[in-house]
Amino acid sequence: MFRSSKGSISISKFRQAARVDNNQAHLVEALRGLDGCSVSLGHDDILVGYKQQTFWFEIKDPKTLKKDGNYKAGTIKPSQQWLLDHWPGHYSIVSSYQEILKEITNVS
Repeated sequence: MFRSSKGSISISKFRQAARVDNNQAHLVEALRGLDGCSVSLGHDDILVGYKQQTFWFEIKDPKTLKKDGNYKAGTIKPSQQWLLDHWPGHYSIVSSYQEILKEITNVS
């Protein structure tokens, strides 16, 4: 159960993704090739450690993006939306290596 001042939601501590998006293996391989970067799987979807910081990414298939850059209806689960709205640390939904790289390298 994750709780914040704005509510709570039940998410299994050891939840495994019901389905792995087609681009996840490529993204993980590219990140593991980045000097000083570690990747841990199975955390809805990956945890990335880079320069002594932890980043939590949910990976979505690029095919679920609409032309306006938003995700198609039903792509983001209620638990994922809750994390976007309330998680006190880093949590982001991405579909490309470039998005991840931008987030992990633009940290002060």
